[in-house]
Amino acid sequence: MSDNLMAQKIAKNDGFIAALDQSGGSTPKALKLYGIEETAYKNEDEMFSLIHQMRSRIVKSPAFNGNKVIGAILFERTMDGDVDGKPTADYLWQDCDVVPFLKVDKGLMAEENGAQLMKPMDGLSDLLKRAKTKNVFGTKMRSVINAANETGIAANVAQQFEIGRQILDHGLVPIIEPEITISIADKAEAEDILLEQISKQLDSVPLGQQVMLKLSLPTKANIYRPLISDPRVMRVVALSGGYSRSEANSLLSLNVGMIASFSRALTEGLSAQQADADFDGALAETIDSIYSASKAA
Repeated sequence: MSDNLMAQKIAKNDGFIAALDQSGGSTPKALKLYGIEETAYKNEDEMFSLIHQMRSRIVKSPAFNGNKVIGAILFERTMDGDVDGKPTADYLWQDCDVVPFLKVDKGLMAEENGAQLMKPMDGLSDLLKRAKTKNVFGTKMRSVINAANETGIAANVAQQFEIGRQILDHGLVPIIEPEITISIADKAEAEDILLEQISKQLDSVPLGQQVMLKLSLPTKANIYRPLISDPRVMRVVALSGGYSRSEANSLLSLNVGMIASFSRALTEGLSAQQADADFDGALAETIDSIYSASKAA
């Protein structure tokens, strides 16, 4: 029953998906932006403990609830951790009314044909089974496009959908994220190719099932409207991709039907040194702005 309720919330409700899935490579930068320098921890365990404290503080804030935040993407260690003594995914769903997702990729391979595919995901099946037992609804996996190269983009999207079908087989909904780097000169051309390749790969989605798409905010507004209206797509969400929150919100508001799934733009302005009232106030303001941009879309 909870799967049906989660699916309905993600597919139909106003709101956005919080990306709380910074992994090993991006965690030091996320902590630094949060006001915690690398000198504050001695090893990886201490680093992940600090980022878990940050994430726990976010999800426990009164502003973080299912009225405006409909989903949250977790790093594996976050899924395995607790919030107030309760497994994180259960806390999100039962206490916040927020649908939990899990980041499953293991990072990026070297660039080839203007694209960085995902590294092999050893143990993926076991991870998906574990996520299912922990009441996770879906997954997210990221690859990168650095040029309008049809060969590279086709390989990128084909890999995403191949693994996406495996995820569907485990009863989870995959968020497919072939991110286009926002600074490349041929970004608009890359988006045209990406749209074509995703449209082709959607034919491989089993009848009656759906995937989600997480895409860079496009140069040409509403280019992804055909994907948003496709019955094989549950939702199309946008990543901030290096834009400031203000820029990302402005661009998002131009794209009808697209909602946010921001990471750095979500935590912008939050600090470990803030008193709880200041922290909660800043987060509430952030959530309101991202929600408004998502709803406007």
